[in-house]
Amino acid sequence: MPLRMDGGTTTDIDRTISTLPSTKPLSPRTFAGQVEQALQQRFPAHKIQRVLDSWKLLDMGYEHRAFVGMEQNPPIADAANSRCYQHAPSYVPGLKAIEWWDNAKNDYLWAQKLSKSYKDIRNEFISVISNPEKLEGGNNIWAGALTTDAASYGEGWKTLVLLNRGQWDETNAKLFPVASRAIHESGVPAAEVFFASMKPRTNIKPHSDLTNFVLTSHLPLVIPENGKNKCRLSVGDHTRQWIEGEIIMFDTSIYHDAVNDSDEMRYILMLRVWHPDLTADEREALQFIYDCLEIPELLSDDPETVFIAEHRAKMMRDFPLRNARGGGGFGGVAKGRNTVQKKSKK
Repeated sequence: MPLRMDGGTTTDIDRTISTLPSTKPLSPRTFAGQVEQALQQRFPAHKIQRVLDSWKLLDMGYEHRAFVGMEQNPPIADAANSRCYQHAPSYVPGLKAIEWWDNAKNDYLWAQKLSKSYKDIRNEFISVISNPEKLEGGNNIWAGALTTDAASYGEGWKTLVLLNRGQWDETNAKLFPVASRAIHESGVPAAEVFFASMKPRTNIKPHSDLTNFVLTSHLPLVIPENGKNKCRLSVGDHTRQWIEGEIIMFDTSIYHDAVNDSDEMRYILMLRVWHPDLTADEREALQFIYDCLEIPELLSDDPETVFIAEHRAKMMRDFPLRNARGGGGFGGVAKGRNTVQKKSKK
């Protein structure tokens, strides 16, 4: 039986396999049905069919569970002794499920650009968190778990949000202008962005982030005993250490866990980015669902109410700092690669 990084066994990994059920149109009398209708009015149905299916599956209470070891390179065939299981109640069919998306820095222009700002982001971060007076002006600084599922990760994990569901936290963006501009100007295709801390001598239990249409990318900022394997992350069957300044990308719908074996705090910049297999229309459709969850007036029958709601949604998504240049979608793909073309929080 494989071992977790905290020394326990992986017997708590759920190895259930589910079968994708058939779906049917939702009732227009429900919120979910109104969202479905709005999606069909705003987008050609054939271009967002996977998103429509995902929304209906979520409304049905379907939870996708699958062994994805055979999708890895090299394939993992021993399902009985593997941790490479995906669990995603928020599930868009047809997206690759790969533990580690190697060479993210080389494959995606946004990652290349962001990595160049590492030192500036790190210096600003250390300066701000070292100044209690500055932090007092922030919003939900180092918040704990917001859900029951997240609470099971452990007490040592805290976050400081810059972007949530595609919407900027203006207060915190102004608190960290260097980091916020670097993220924006690099064109990071982000659904969520936050700093994450991890206390010394703590671990995060094996879990899934329950969503397969966003991947997770880390820019390690402060790693105690950097390069000495004290701070580690395991996704599926493979474990790696964080290295300061080295961007990594992985799929957190696959069971994963982490450990800080050092005597100091660990800090990273966490980016939840749209899965690269999604099309531009699918990302926009998923963002529209996020917007509807925040602003239900988008579903109103009154055109004026919808117009006001759309303006509000746009304002919430607009980058809040002035004199910042715009960024691109999935950042384009680095030279030599084909161009590629969208939920959750701990």
